[in-house]
Amino acid sequence: QVQLMESGGGLVQPGGSLRLSCAASGSFIRIADMGWYRQAPGKERELVAVISSSGTTKYAESVKGRFTISRDIAKNTVYLQMNSLKPEDTAVYYCHAKVAIETFYRFTEVWGQGTLVTVSS
Repeated sequence: QVQLMESGGGLVQPGGSLRLSCAASGSFIRIADMGWYRQAPGKERELVAVISSSGTTKYAESVKGRFTISRDIAKNTVYLQMNSLKPEDTAVYYCHAKVAIETFYRFTEVWGQGTLVTVSS
């Protein structure tokens, strides 16, 4: 069983910074994309940022220039550095990964339980 464990959420003032971490554990062959999604109250879950195993990144327009996604392949960990946070960034942030569990080319989507980020003065 593969698990994603998130950490780093909390309360921050507008303009502040937070760093989220997500570590994968369990038995698997490899991990392809890792990323972060978020869901604000009353809204659908949306992509924030994703990074491939080769380091290619993709960001939502609303976070470009403020958020940076990175990855430590050896530690099976993905990070999200969030700067210049705004109240509209308030949401539950979910870690996501595409994981090859039984075969090299067949991937299973795995989700973390989520970590709350609140941006408020």
